[in-house]
Amino acid sequence: MTPQRRSGILLHPTSLPGPFGSGDLGDSAYHFVDWLSTAGQSLWQVLPLGGIGPGNSPYMSSSAFAGNVLLLDLLDLQRNGWLDAEDLVPDAGFSAQHLNYAAVVPWRMDRLARAAARFGATATPEQQASHSDFCQHHADWLDTYALFMALAEHHGWQDWCEWPDGLARREPAALERARATHATRVAFWKFCQWRFFTQWARLREHAHAKGVQIVGDAPIFIAYQSAEVWARPDLFDLDAQGRARVVAGVPPDYFSATGQRWGNPLYRWEAHAAEGYAWWIARIRRTFELVDVVRIDHFRGFAGYWEIPASEPTAEKGQWLPGPGAALFDAIGAALGDVAIIAEDLGEVTPDVEALRRRFAFPGMRILQFAFGSGSGNPFLPHNHSRDAVVYTGTHDNDTTRGWWDSASEAERAHARDYLGVDGHSIHWDLIRAAYASVADTAIHPMQDVLGLGTECRMNLPGQPAGYWAWRFDWSQVGPEPARHLAHLGQLYGRWR
Repeated sequence: MTPQRRSGILLHPTSLPGPFGSGDLGDSAYHFVDWLSTAGQSLWQVLPLGGIGPGNSPYMSSSAFAGNVLLLDLLDLQRNGWLDAEDLVPDAGFSAQHLNYAAVVPWRMDRLARAAARFGATATPEQQASHSDFCQHHADWLDTYALFMALAEHHGWQDWCEWPDGLARREPAALERARATHATRVAFWKFCQWRFFTQWARLREHAHAKGVQIVGDAPIFIAYQSAEVWARPDLFDLDAQGRARVVAGVPPDYFSATGQRWGNPLYRWEAHAAEGYAWWIARIRRTFELVDVVRIDHFRGFAGYWEIPASEPTAEKGQWLPGPGAALFDAIGAALGDVAIIAEDLGEVTPDVEALRRRFAFPGMRILQFAFGSGSGNPFLPHNHSRDAVVYTGTHDNDTTRGWWDSASEAERAHARDYLGVDGHSIHWDLIRAAYASVADTAIHPMQDVLGLGTECRMNLPGQPAGYWAWRFDWSQVGPEPARHLAHLGQLYGRWR
């Protein structure tokens, strides 16, 4: 990342306002970019943009390359003549404060199907050419993804290893028959991805015009039920039946007494190395086609990862094994040049993890909610920060700052009050100010903290399989003061863009 002082906001697009049950890439996203500019922010951290998986998490997507079709701007589809006004009457189950997935997902998917069908029947030559160019440019992942999604739907989302043997093992004749049988649905998924990438490119261009760069997210692991694991099972640690032999997670930590059993399949790193890490290079290249900076999730897993037997119900029983280390990032650098990466170096950070991060000059992360209650040597305290860091009040996995404060021990609160010289009545702004004042080049704050919201607005709770990824805000909650205050802090501490 460029060594300059800057700041930004962490907000997943699903949390944006909008009339159709979920935030999307429509007018409110543009308004948010304009608001960021007014507030002196130069970064928008969006979290993963892929489709959702179990628990509605974007960290368990069905593809490492595809965009989340639920984020499509439906008004754009209407402007193109593929939806009518009556198609866009909101469902009674929609909420401005909460994403009701049970209502939103079927309603939006139905509208996307209507739009895809009308595109197929009425597309102009220019639209057909744009669609065709997109499909050709992205054929290396799009063809497999669209067929996988069509087959997964057809088989009721059962694990791909349970599909008929010819499909599970990707026998060419079986795949050819499937493409013909499911041609309409394959075309649907390609249409949705075309519109996602088109809409996102337009939004990103607007952000750049406003001086805002996009910080994306590359989860280290991908979902078992994904196009990539189905297409390249040889790159993952699977048994003879195609099931995960071992799964990913982390041992007991701050977030969970039994650890976190994520359940993702683990990589066969020797297979990746034998191909010069081509799969990873393609993944990171495609990610940078969407965003300007990539936060690599669970960076410590590249130095060493926690292997859990698939039969274990929790993450308590496992073992640390060596990751690919510098070889992976050497290969990425050789192929892509100097890329802007943030290393999510949280959790059990051992010297080899720190050495790997420093070797490639990737900035790490410092979380202020972790800073208090354990003495002056705590690395998350601002006086221990370094320039090559991104300081957060909290991340999407933390409670909101107000929620953290309400549940913190008295020792933590006393230390924070003493250290910051505050009474804690506006603790969210106190931590935001501390982040701005930090020597760290970059400071990022969740939108919930800018608005001073409580635990009920938490985005995610690691280890919990359901009930999260649903928070939304409304512009009526914002008002003029947060932007003014952020702009003032940016000017005061040299982060004004």
